Amino acid sequence: MESKFYEKDKLLVFKITEEIDDCSVQKIRRRADYEMERHMPKKVIFDFNSVTFMDSAGIGMIIGRYKFANIIGAEFGIANLTQSVKKIFEMSGILKLIPDATEEMKAS
Repeated sequence: MESKFYEKDKLLVFKITEEIDDCSVQKIRRRADYEMERHMPKKVIFDFNSVTFMDSAGIGMIIGRYKFANIIGAEFGIANLTQSVKKIFEMSGILKLIPDATEEMKAS
């Protein structure tokens, strides 16, 4: 996973570059929480452009980061969903909770 903080916009972007499963979720969760605490962004976006696989552990990880972002006062969004990830998000109902920030990503 790569992260980039845009100081001007107080935007923190996480570009996930691996499959999201039980093994990778722990690493992603620790890194995301650390970066959010470190930068205290106004907006956090998870970019799924390179994700080819995600299981239920990924859903829990995203909901947890959404809640953590709310605690620190940041907005939360997801972007560039691949077809397989979008299907999982639709079935879980996450898309009703977390907004799609793909257009915002293009502007940054």
